[in-house]
Amino acid sequence: MASRVWQHPYVNIFKHIKIEEWKKSSREGDVTAYMDKTLKCSVFRIRGSIPASNYILLPKTSSQSLGLTGRFIYLLFRPSPAKHFVVHLDIAAEESQVIRVSFSNLFKEFKSTATWLQFPFLCGAAKDSVYDSTAKTARHDLVGPAPPMVRWICLMMDLQYVLSVYLNRRHSHLKSIKLCANMSVKNLFTSDLLLDPGLSFSEAKQAGLVSAQGTSPMPREMCFPVPKGGSWHDLYDYIRFPSDGSKMPFDSIQKGLPSPISMCAPSSKSPSREVPRRVNLSKPVQDRVSLIQQITSPKPLPRHRSTLVTSSVPELGVVTSGLDAKHTQEEWGSHGDDPERGCWSQASGSRRSTSRTPPAVDGGVHVYARSEDDSAFCVEDGEGEVVCAAVSRPISLPSVKESRLSKLYPDPILRLNRILGFGGATLKCALWTKRGDEVVYPCHAIIVSMNISSGQQRFFLGHTDKVSALAFTGNTMLLASAQTGSQGVVRVWSYSKGSCLAMFKTHAHSLSSLSFSYGGGVLCGVGKDNHSKTMVVVWSTQHVSKGEVTVLAKAHTDVDIQTMKIAFFDDTRMVSCGRDNVRLWRVRGGALRSCPVSLGEYHSLDFTDVAFEEGQRSHGDPEDRSLFASSRSGHILEIDYGNVVIRNVRRLLPAHKSHSQRREKQTFSTGPGIAVNSISVSSAFCATGSEDGYLRLWPLDFSTVFLEAEHEGPVSLVSVSADGLSVLSATSTGNLGYLDVSSRGYSTLMRSHTDAVLGFSVDGVRRRLTSASRDGTVRVWDMDSMQQLFDFVSEDTHCSVAFHPSLQVFSCGSSSGTVRVFDIASSKLLAEHSQHRGQVVGLVFSPDGEALYSAGSLGALVLYNSSSEDHHVVRVLGNVVARGTERGPDALVISSDSRCLAFVGPSEYTVTIMDARSLDELLRVDVSILDMESTRLDSALKVCFSPASTVHLLVTTTANKILWVSAKTGRLLREASHVHKHQCSSVVVSEDGRYLLTAGHNVVKVWDYSMQLDINSQMFIGHSQPISQVSFTPDQMSVVSVGDAIFLWDFLAHPRESGNCSPSSPTTALITPHKSANGEPDVHVMLLSNGMPRGIAPLPFSHPPCLDISAIDAIGLEADADSLSPPEELEEISLHGATSGPSPCPDPAPVMAAGSFLKVTEMALAPDSSPLRTSQNRELDNVDSDEEKETVRPDCYKHFTPRFKTSTLDQTAGNAHQSGEQGLSLKAVIGYNGNGRGNMVWNPDTGLFAYSCGSVVCWKTFTQGSQRHWQGHTEEVSTLAVSNDALMVAAAAGGPRWRHKPHLHMNVQDGACRKTLSYHRGAVQSMAFSRDDLLFLSVGDFREPEVALWSSRSFQLLSRVCVAGPLHDVAFSPSAASQLACVGRLGVVFCQVTSSGPDLELQVQNMAIPEEVGEVELTALCYNANNILFTGTNGGHVCVWDCPSQRCFMTWEADQGEIGVLLCRGNRLLTGSNTRRLKLWGVSAVQSLRPGGAGGDAATTEDRGALVLLEQEIVLDGTVVSAAFDDVLDMGIVGTTAGTLWYINWVDNTSIRLISGHKTKVNDVGFSPDETHFATCGEDGSVRVWCSPSNELVMQFQVLNQNCKCVCWSPVQGSSTGGACVAAGYSDGTLRIFRLASSEMELKLQPHPVAVTSVQYSVNGLVLLSAGKDGLIAVSSPVTGKVVRILGDHKGALITTIQCVKKQYKEFGLEGNEMWLAASADRRVSIWASDWMKDKCELLDWLTFPAPAHPKDPDSLPPSLAAFSPADPGLVIYTGFGVEKELSFYSLSKKQVVKKIALSHWATSLSLSSKGRLVAVGSQERVLKLIQSSSGRFQDFLHHSDSLQTCRFSPSGELLFSSAYNEILLWDVQGL
Repeated sequence: MASRVWQHPYVNIFKHIKIEEWKKSSREGDVTAYMDKTLKCSVFRIRGSIPASNYILLPKTSSQSLGLTGRFIYLLFRPSPAKHFVVHLDIAAEESQVIRVSFSNLFKEFKSTATWLQFPFLCGAAKDSVYDSTAKTARHDLVGPAPPMVRWICLMMDLQYVLSVYLNRRHSHLKSIKLCANMSVKNLFTSDLLLDPGLSFSEAKQAGLVSAQGTSPMPREMCFPVPKGGSWHDLYDYIRFPSDGSKMPFDSIQKGLPSPISMCAPSSKSPSREVPRRVNLSKPVQDRVSLIQQITSPKPLPRHRSTLVTSSVPELGVVTSGLDAKHTQEEWGSHGDDPERGCWSQASGSRRSTSRTPPAVDGGVHVYARSEDDSAFCVEDGEGEVVCAAVSRPISLPSVKESRLSKLYPDPILRLNRILGFGGATLKCALWTKRGDEVVYPCHAIIVSMNISSGQQRFFLGHTDKVSALAFTGNTMLLASAQTGSQGVVRVWSYSKGSCLAMFKTHAHSLSSLSFSYGGGVLCGVGKDNHSKTMVVVWSTQHVSKGEVTVLAKAHTDVDIQTMKIAFFDDTRMVSCGRDNVRLWRVRGGALRSCPVSLGEYHSLDFTDVAFEEGQRSHGDPEDRSLFASSRSGHILEIDYGNVVIRNVRRLLPAHKSHSQRREKQTFSTGPGIAVNSISVSSAFCATGSEDGYLRLWPLDFSTVFLEAEHEGPVSLVSVSADGLSVLSATSTGNLGYLDVSSRGYSTLMRSHTDAVLGFSVDGVRRRLTSASRDGTVRVWDMDSMQQLFDFVSEDTHCSVAFHPSLQVFSCGSSSGTVRVFDIASSKLLAEHSQHRGQVVGLVFSPDGEALYSAGSLGALVLYNSSSEDHHVVRVLGNVVARGTERGPDALVISSDSRCLAFVGPSEYTVTIMDARSLDELLRVDVSILDMESTRLDSALKVCFSPASTVHLLVTTTANKILWVSAKTGRLLREASHVHKHQCSSVVVSEDGRYLLTAGHNVVKVWDYSMQLDINSQMFIGHSQPISQVSFTPDQMSVVSVGDAIFLWDFLAHPRESGNCSPSSPTTALITPHKSANGEPDVHVMLLSNGMPRGIAPLPFSHPPCLDISAIDAIGLEADADSLSPPEELEEISLHGATSGPSPCPDPAPVMAAGSFLKVTEMALAPDSSPLRTSQNRELDNVDSDEEKETVRPDCYKHFTPRFKTSTLDQTAGNAHQSGEQGLSLKAVIGYNGNGRGNMVWNPDTGLFAYSCGSVVCWKTFTQGSQRHWQGHTEEVSTLAVSNDALMVAAAAGGPRWRHKPHLHMNVQDGACRKTLSYHRGAVQSMAFSRDDLLFLSVGDFREPEVALWSSRSFQLLSRVCVAGPLHDVAFSPSAASQLACVGRLGVVFCQVTSSGPDLELQVQNMAIPEEVGEVELTALCYNANNILFTGTNGGHVCVWDCPSQRCFMTWEADQGEIGVLLCRGNRLLTGSNTRRLKLWGVSAVQSLRPGGAGGDAATTEDRGALVLLEQEIVLDGTVVSAAFDDVLDMGIVGTTAGTLWYINWVDNTSIRLISGHKTKVNDVGFSPDETHFATCGEDGSVRVWCSPSNELVMQFQVLNQNCKCVCWSPVQGSSTGGACVAAGYSDGTLRIFRLASSEMELKLQPHPVAVTSVQYSVNGLVLLSAGKDGLIAVSSPVTGKVVRILGDHKGALITTIQCVKKQYKEFGLEGNEMWLAASADRRVSIWASDWMKDKCELLDWLTFPAPAHPKDPDSLPPSLAAFSPADPGLVIYTGFGVEKELSFYSLSKKQVVKKIALSHWATSLSLSSKGRLVAVGSQERVLKLIQSSSGRFQDFLHHSDSLQTCRFSPSGELLFSSAYNEILLWDVQGL
């Protein structure tokens, strides 16, 4: 049969199959042969009430095939009058897929799926009969049974056409034929010829037609007899499909025109030669054909052409290749005459020729263009630039790279496509639409509407908990839904639009039933009230379209209600059923009343469902109908609704075992009856769903079952469609399907897990998905059809699954620790291993398919050989994976090159990377030490490799962060905070490395991988339970998320389309990493405007040597600025003079002089001394101002944000000012505040140079080279401004919301504070002086964007203007003192100062940001001398404005990041940005482009490239925040966020570091013994050595990714041989010793497993004592690095202090010359006597200080501090948390506290001076207190802007260091 030769010209199928023998064919039911009088031959007649039970099947079995390759099939048959028939054709496509094509007069409309096409058949009546005339006028009436006068039909179907057009498949052969009742059939045959049954051989010969032309007469054995002189078409019907007959609104098979086929037949059998036909297409087919035409169209729409829109939309025509142009035009124009398409007027001829696209060959299918489809065509403009200076729009300079994205595109980037799931709160809820083509059901919190033919889903989103009830109106226009849980919300939806019309809540919780009235005016619901009592509520929904829903009535009842329904014939009547009751309800007079049905002996039944008898009665009372109620005992009660009595009682019983031939049904429950869970009644039958898994159809008298369908589990729901042809059923096992009554075919719509889905894996080759659920099943799904392919059931729960990358093999891990490997093709278990004792939390195949890895919850890791069938175990490791189940199901990840395996372990704080082949450890990263600011240890949750760059490992942590870690070095590359509201449960990176996918709780987020956008993520909801796993599909076209169900999302950012979705694609170095010298990828690659890597710009070269101590290279990674928004602060602005003169006046901050004393208590020396006395403490009176509305900080770095602080300033400290000299005088400030904005000023003429560090402003001039200080502020200085004559400086500082107002300080000439102004409530963002220095301008921050104009002479507020959006910068015009401008979010605000009598006013004009630069904010501005304004954007563009016309006439892209600094001098422009670049531009040609300029109208595209010239560029060490240059921009000073001030000389192209400081918190500071140097260490891992007294940075030792916690100097005698050394302790437990003479690390030790908190050399330098966070003290040799001993006396408590002193302690009974002490956080101090030369170390004393038992905040207690008295080493001074705030003096010889000094605050730092018995104490309240210990005299100094963490006297006692965060102040000690 496979050959085509023998099948030509035709094949008589009945003869070929020898049907009369019934060997190769089969028959079922009533099939007989009889002699037909019309045809005068024997034919077969098929009869029966159910077509599916009476049929002829060719061939006999499904394993056989007819193999008929003919294109056309001819069927000679006659439908039985007044009956239905069905014909099934199984056709094999060339893609090896079998498609069933069915046609029947039982079908009412066309339906299609991927494997089934259903065509309705319209039976024609006899010619000139009454039915024939009816057919001409009302074609719809013929849909149904055949008419009584039906004739014999010759049906021709083009199989090739059907498969090509409807399914885009290629026809191969006909496989089988099934002819079902009721019909008579003569024969079937196939042929490649188009045959005309009305054409005889003689007529064909006379007409000259030959078969080679494609038209032939019908073979004689197939002909119908025609009497002489008669016409064939008068006696019989010829139906062709496709047909050109009268059109129906759907695809149908019907009688065509009676004209001979030769008049319209195609000239050839080739599809390209056919005359175009028109067929009606259903919506799915229209979409499919439209898609095919878009793909195969040879000439797509040009990108530069706009889409034409016409008022009347024409029908697209078809060009046949064999026709000429004239014929084509006629055929094209004829379509306009079809009234169904709309007519073309005579005047539309020109439009026809211009607006239509050229017709294309489509096989005769016509597609209708609709106006709403125009949006589907994307018309893109070209990239050409436009230059025209005569118009108001600015020109755009050439730029290959477009402006940077402001948010993630496309938006949305995910679209929910399908959900594999059903149920959630209930499995008894699913509805038919009235048309019967869609099914609506809940899937947890989402309502799904599914088309039963195509499987397409629609979603109704809005519920926050599982949906528990659904209800439709009679016309299915309105849908009501209710959710379970405590928020029992009811929503009413417009079903067609999918929008929520109303939402309301009446019940307290547990809504279980809803019912709509047939007309939709009344809604009824059943739930629980606050007392958990059943409550029935009836709402009026007549005005729901307006959002109005009112309660008509409600009632409370004690009876149980399982379901409640409104009678379809009366909106006021309802019926309910439940345990022991069936009740009738009625609403009357605003009350809801009920009466029970008298059940008699059936009163104890548990009723499950009720249903009314359907059908409208034409006579009699509407209430005269039956009500059916089902029960769990199997009883079905028929109740007379009108008389409220029981008519009949029937019971469903299990089948008895009478004899072996009777089929027995296994029930799912015990008891005599089978529980009936649901009942549904139509006008013809009743459907029941029972506990034994059967759906049964009964006649209304329940006499017998005429149809039943067995399910896999108990049937929980049945519902008959409105037309009665289909029955919907649901099971308690999560299956949803429907039974086609006519064909007896059952279709499964949805299978579902019945419990949470724990994990999944995708087979990208075969597009399959496997899922593991808590219900104990592992299921394999087809991702295209959503059908379940396989189901694996196990006794234990499978928790994780993994597909093999190439084979049909998957592996699953269970909760018992078993790993199983299955072969899907053979359904065979390949391997089973039980290497794990606990749950399997990770399972992954290597990408090359060679290995399988599994991880257990008890720490085991197993490697299997997946190249062998048995998957034998290669290696097992124990206790390497972090214990617990929270990291499943994807606890293991493997790199895309199959080389590295990563996981969290062995502890929750570490991440381990192993060699994937050998499981040898390559790297271990401790994530708990990466965030030192956190108050708790951070642990890792999930890990993920980036497929595009395997050296990047992503780690999610319990602190809701994602860390980017180098897989080679363990270095932290960057981090993202606040990823999810809850912890991130899954993370994965797209294959191209451009997108990041995360899941947290029930939310899915998609991120830009580079994290460089303003809005980096999009969030998607839908899951009602926590998401267990989320991932991209291998083709990156979809996203899968699982939790309560399986969600399949369309991922819309396809790589080939991403460029069309957004202005520019985020090209980052993470995809193609730029390599540094050692090959390590650099995350921040420097890019030019064309997006390609460029050569590195010159780096600053004049800086101290930065020594790389770690094994990784020091790549400067610029971390993103924190977006923490501190509480609203008031702002201080100070104006200072800067000329030489007398020394400055005393600090404005109040200072207690020598006359102030603390309370000193001398303790009695008796052994039984009394308890410590309690002194009064001063409490802070901190009253906040009223809360103001929350505002959003602008997303640009130029806007100042005060650093987040937990400390509060003590306003009462030092208020009692008395005469006397100060004990301390500020000598120097180390560092520069890189957090400020514009906080550095320099005047090259006078030499004035001022900058801020914390709350102090440092300044000096040419005449006074020493550093001087303005100390008037108590908060961090935000910005500075200097007058043009350099005689006045203004400084602003933000502060907390005190009771008093903010300040504005002004100092003039002598450096003294002259005026304090108070106006702005928030921070001051920017300030400026006018050209004549008469006016001063201040701008508030985003919380109060207001411009204030002041007089700089009288300091009066002259005018103020409020603007709508935040302002970032302000400047006065250099050419006119009355002109100024501000820039911000809304654009440029041009201001003019005008006089109105004695008053001045500000007139403002706001100009919008040019569209050419996109959605950006203007962040910086500057004027030039020609009245041109330059502005910078946060997108990197520079916009040039003409001030007189206030128009932007030019833009260009100057940088890739935000421009925060702009300076213009002459024809040169300076730009500084957050890309760390400082650029110098030549802008001399800009003047020519001004409106009205010489070259403004003549500039061409070629000229624009030379308008601006990048002259020089330099890369600094941080974001540029301030800059000041001379008049020609040759040299200047620039400040960066790294805390550095650079001197820049463009002439020499040099950069010199002027001021340097720590960017992060300073942890420790210490002097060298000779006081020639001092060392500092900070959180950034750096140790810096400074020279004294110049305070210049000498050298820097840097350890990346570590926190340097403490530092100390070696003693002189210990370093005499090789010079001084510095020892530093780090957060990884290491000690590093640096030698200054060689500038190298001399030794690295690892004495601790945790962070080192204190380190100290012994007096003679023989040993190094270090303490860890765990309380262990290590004694190490600084020469060999060997740990000599470990002291565990303080174990468990953090050690804060170690101090060593030289002391002879024979008086204590021990020999030796050295003592040392250690203080721990548990308020214990140990004093030790040691002689390291003799290796002796003995405990001398042990002190424990009392404290309250239950502190209010135990996590923020002050540290325990202790020190030896320099004057008497036998005296120990201690302070810490206790009963009182005090200093305790403990005598070692007397063994008791001898003195106490009361403190006003808890001490955070302590230091004792060797001179004058002075004690320095720092506090959280920012107070540095200097105390004279003998007298108690003290002074307070409020110079820091944050809490003091360190204060340290120099060895001589003449100098004192104090530090607060990164502020380091050096003081001269004068004494008290």
